[in-house]
Amino acid sequence: MTAAATTTPPTPPTVAPTTSTARPPLPGAATSRAVIDLGAIAHNGSLLAQAAGVPWMAVVKADAYGHGLGPVALTALSAGASWLGVAQLAEALTLRSLLDEAGIPRPAGEPSGRAPRILTWLLPVMDPARAAAQDSPLRVALAADLDLSVSSLSQLDALLAAVRAQGTPARLHLKVDTGMSRGGAMEEDLPALAAALKRAVDEGTVDVVGLWSHLSRADEPTSGSTEEHLGRYRGAERIVRETGLNPPIHHLAATGGLLWHPGARMDLVRVGIGLYGLSPDPCVATSAELGLRPAMRLESALVQVKRIDAGQAVSYGGTWSAPADRWVGLVPLGYSDGVPRAASSAGPVGVGGLRTSIVGRVCMDQVVIDLGPARDETGAPLPAPAAVGDTVVLWGAPGSSEQEAIPTADEWAQACGTINYEIVTRLGARIPRCYVGADSGGDYALP
Repeated sequence: MTAAATTTPPTPPTVAPTTSTARPPLPGAATSRAVIDLGAIAHNGSLLAQAAGVPWMAVVKADAYGHGLGPVALTALSAGASWLGVAQLAEALTLRSLLDEAGIPRPAGEPSGRAPRILTWLLPVMDPARAAAQDSPLRVALAADLDLSVSSLSQLDALLAAVRAQGTPARLHLKVDTGMSRGGAMEEDLPALAAALKRAVDEGTVDVVGLWSHLSRADEPTSGSTEEHLGRYRGAERIVRETGLNPPIHHLAATGGLLWHPGARMDLVRVGIGLYGLSPDPCVATSAELGLRPAMRLESALVQVKRIDAGQAVSYGGTWSAPADRWVGLVPLGYSDGVPRAASSAGPVGVGGLRTSIVGRVCMDQVVIDLGPARDETGAPLPAPAAVGDTVVLWGAPGSSEQEAIPTADEWAQACGTINYEIVTRLGARIPRCYVGADSGGDYALP
């Protein structure tokens, strides 16, 4: 882990030109933006790939954790990813269209950054008759040459109906439940499912290319949980092999697993939160300690600055009142943009060199921030420390500017009682993503 943090990453890929310190202009009529550093994405992917030492999948589900599906996917491929992973089938189909538009070929053999494979694991529920219909999303998935996950006999029955109707074999990853009690086949159901898959392989209707699972506590290196998961995984392997199946790809580790559990790296690792420069658990190791660079900076502008009297309540419910005469500022971001309501009177912000916080409740479209005292100790008026139009940063990369106070997504997570994953992923669609540090590969900011 320490070694990974200190390893010098490869030179960023050719799709990523030299990062500019100048931020792009606000698009259109927008008042806020998320600046996404694709150079940081490339750096993080390369660094984690070096630590893993095996092929890696860039997990770009949920609009690339809020960072923008197309630009992140293309950047990850340029940094060496040979797989792309998304949860929902609709995401996978969108991703396939984006790659096709970008001229990225589909692999004829082993995947690579130039011709990657796409895995998706949450499929629509449907009976075999619906799966075989002309407009079946499963038939669309087969036509799009996606790798699909299967965890039950009912899923397999639907997929086989789609395969027979489409005339295209399915590439499948068998998912097993190794202790998360979420997706995946249970041990008692695995023999029957594996046997059914073997019959389908013999018929030529499917190719079982992967065996996989998820770790539930990889971010707790000393818990012993991952070792239990590994033991259950090896048991599942034995059951699968006894049926005559021998999937060539085994994958278990996401970012936490690849960093802190070398035994879980297997044939492929799935790089999610680390790709975006965030630690799976900052209490174990921070982004900086891991050598990762946070890729998202959420910023807006002050649209109003005003002085309020001591005792004046702010925002809905009057949950915060000025302790003395204060300057406050209005920022056009709210919970409709993904700012957690839990950030009320808690979310940290930076305005130039001033570090302050939201005061009062987060509203749908706006928040109020404290700009400091309006009078000095003698009662003399103090000028406002910020002006309309000044940039307000909610979170970004620490130390990215010596002149700015920049909170982090980790600090926001702590203030809101959540995790950094949620902070960046919940960012709303009306916030434009603006890209620096690499070629976006097209205007794919939003799905």
